[in-house]
Amino acid sequence: MTRKFVRVLADVDCEWEGLQPSYRVYVNDELFAERTWRWTDAYLEEILQIEAEPGKYRLRWELVPPCLARLTVTNVRVDLGPGNIKNNELLRITDES
Repeated sequence: MTRKFVRVLADVDCEWEGLQPSYRVYVNDELFAERTWRWTDAYLEEILQIEAEPGKYRLRWELVPPCLARLTVTNVRVDLGPGNIKNNELLRITDES
């Protein structure tokens, strides 16, 4: 199968106390990003650029311990390329051109 390029966007917000928390983003079990949250009263638009064969891929955001934080991920969407998102966590890359 031919690999396809998709760009996934997500709105990420973090409420925290104490030390600045870090979070990781995984596609299936592959680490795609790790960031340290430095902002208050703001959200980020996370961008994942994925080149993979058509299929289903699980997206997962998790806080890196230790932390006193709550991470909220919303509005996960495919911005570019042949794919779609289900339940903010399942990426389906299609075979469309």
